[in-house]
Amino acid sequence: MLNSVEEGSPFTVDNIPFGVISTPDNPKPRCATAFGNYAIDLSALERVGFLSDIPGLEGKGGIEMIGNVFSQPTLNAFAAMPKEIRLKVRNSLTRYFHGGLPPSYYIPLDTVTYHYPMDTSNFSDFFCSLEHVKNCAKVMNAPITPSFFSIPQVYNGRTSSLKITNTPIHRPRGVIQPIPNNPPIYAPTQALDFELEMGVFISKPLPASQILNIRNARDHIFGFVVLNDWSARDIQGFEMVPLGPFHGKGSGTSVSPWVVTCEALDSVACAVEVGQEAGVLPHLRWKGREGEATFDVKLQARVLRNGKLYNVTSTNLNELYWTPYQQLTHLASAGEGLSTGDIFGTGTITSDRTNFKGEKDGIACLVERKAPENELSELKANGIEFLQDGDEVVMEGWCVNSRMGVKFGFGECRGKVLPSIYYEEDHR
Repeated sequence: MLNSVEEGSPFTVDNIPFGVISTPDNPKPRCATAFGNYAIDLSALERVGFLSDIPGLEGKGGIEMIGNVFSQPTLNAFAAMPKEIRLKVRNSLTRYFHGGLPPSYYIPLDTVTYHYPMDTSNFSDFFCSLEHVKNCAKVMNAPITPSFFSIPQVYNGRTSSLKITNTPIHRPRGVIQPIPNNPPIYAPTQALDFELEMGVFISKPLPASQILNIRNARDHIFGFVVLNDWSARDIQGFEMVPLGPFHGKGSGTSVSPWVVTCEALDSVACAVEVGQEAGVLPHLRWKGREGEATFDVKLQARVLRNGKLYNVTSTNLNELYWTPYQQLTHLASAGEGLSTGDIFGTGTITSDRTNFKGEKDGIACLVERKAPENELSELKANGIEFLQDGDEVVMEGWCVNSRMGVKFGFGECRGKVLPSIYYEEDHR
């Protein structure tokens, strides 16, 4: 039955995510949703009038106008529509899936090619996990900056680094200093790492010179993806002072293929697990219900090496010190504005949780495990210190509300490490 979902699929009727696909018979990227093990081409539904009762999707002006929203190669046109219209689309799709769409609209997921889902003008990445900050301070032998407790710390990244899942990552090269006090060299990184994060896409734009009120932050969020912030730690370490990361973070930022909307995540809205210090500045103080401050998204990262999967991280979005709503409010607090399709990373989502052995399995990157108390015995026994060529990083996110009978996920954010790009000077 095509109107039912296979056990274990992240794409249940409670989800209705949005992405961009192409297929062997139609290489043009266009908008889609996912249900079970299938993609549904939204441009096809729009073209035949399945969504024509929704304002903005009526096809005014004749048949040639039908398909202007979902036939686009990005989700920007849809994301920029009022949230009430997007909710109508979600509700219509929910009805169709319960009632059953004709089989011709179902495309097996294993036959589609995914594309980066948005036209992104701005990418920023946060540093907002207290456990991550503590662990990095230990490893780097540096204090925690007092500003961490006053503002969500963030830097501007490069949109050229943004990649869809399954896009391989060439080992970055840059300037490193393998031996302290010796001259630096230009070479491939020897310390390639991942960071398990979530990415947040912007829907409603905010004009420059306007300030975002945290009460309205949700109105500007289209949805969430799982995000891997690939990090070359030795390159990052050499370039970090005084201006922050550049090439150490610029080679790859991978995202999962389906954008999960706030409407889907409402079923797992929750309070934050990490208490904030007193004195949060008024403009960053959460004004809504305590139980709706963030979302309960269970996150996992694994490393595939030589055919074996190693569990590296088990954490949760709700264990960040600063929530996505606070992050977005800070991002738009100085009048720079927001554009539809912008994305920000939540920062590494490290938690203080432990596994049945009492080992810290909430650590969301490898460099934090350099501290002896953060070692994971299975990783140490198998020599997993940093990523090797051929390693594959596999991340997932899941939402579960047992009381409501809800379970859905984001799909995998996956990337394989390839050797560094050929450089002629290396072979002379």
